[in-house]
Amino acid sequence: MAPPTGFPYAPIDWSREQAAAAAAAEGLVLGEDHWALVRSLQEFYARHHNVAIHLRELQDALEEKFHHKGGIKYLYTLFPGGPVAQGCRLAGLTPPAGAVDRGFGSVA
Repeated sequence: MAPPTGFPYAPIDWSREQAAAAAAAEGLVLGEDHWALVRSLQEFYARHHNVAIHLRELQDALEEKFHHKGGIKYLYTLFPGGPVAQGCRLAGLTPPAGAVDRGFGSVA
């Protein structure tokens, strides 16, 4: 099965429609910047498929990629549940260890 158009690194069982429905259930309407983060997360995971994903390394990559818009602070305005934790859920990925603290909720 080919990945959805515009999402070359999407997991096989992921679809844009499912992500939009999950986002709506979380109170989000996904715009272009939301989709840019989803694509970035999917690409990062694809490029690091044979190693453990480290939260700090992923955050640093997102900070660099979205620096021109305000970095991680900006991404939190898009994903109040955490750009890594909530973003990974919507991207069809498992958040890295430490992204979600069951006692406090999303921390990344």
